[in-house]
Amino acid sequence: MKLLSVNLGRPKAVPYTGQRDGLTGIDKRPVDGPVRVAAPGPKSVGGSGLAGDAVCETRHHGGDDQAVYAVAREDLDEWERALGRTLSNGSFGENLTTEGIDVSGALIGERWAVGPEVVLEVTSGRIPCRTFQGHLEEKGWIKRFTERGAPGAYFRVITPGEVRAGDAVRIVHRPDHEVTVALQFRAVTTERDLLPRLLAAHEALHPEALARARAHVEKYEAAAEV
Repeated sequence: MKLLSVNLGRPKAVPYTGQRDGLTGIDKRPVDGPVRVAAPGPKSVGGSGLAGDAVCETRHHGGDDQAVYAVAREDLDEWERALGRTLSNGSFGENLTTEGIDVSGALIGERWAVGPEVVLEVTSGRIPCRTFQGHLEEKGWIKRFTERGAPGAYFRVITPGEVRAGDAVRIVHRPDHEVTVALQFRAVTTERDLLPRLLAAHEALHPEALARARAHVEKYEAAAEV
């Protein structure tokens, strides 16, 4: 299990983002050499966890609980076959393109050691948006990506340090529950009846997903008492 590439994006003006200034950092490209990884700060204040990487829409992207985004090269390969086009590393706006890891099958709260220093913790799956669809120039992409249910994973930074292409990835902690990234993604998109199951991940879960799961449970518990 390893990193095939570390990908960074610079601000770019495009016609398909809802950002007021029209800028996005989704067009990420592989870089050579080490890249510093650290917690960027709270959402709406902090951006990417990778030095030199742009997050322009901080209302919905970036921050400590979405500091790093990873996608499996194997998933990109499947999409290449489905779409009939080449998808280079970074095509999905991911910071880390991995090999040999089922990223969407990772457990919420699972920790990865990347290279000799960095430790990351899985928080959630990536929810597709209009900027993602515009970047790929695929009609109906949001629906298609959601239906497949393999969103890749967001991470928070537990131990900062440097990463680079070729670094080994080791799973150093697997929590005692069954809440995978794929399950969390389905629960918050297409299968809301799964939301109560997310509570097993506790505070390791992205705070917004955790709040949604708790609200769902409280709503139906209250309805049952009437």
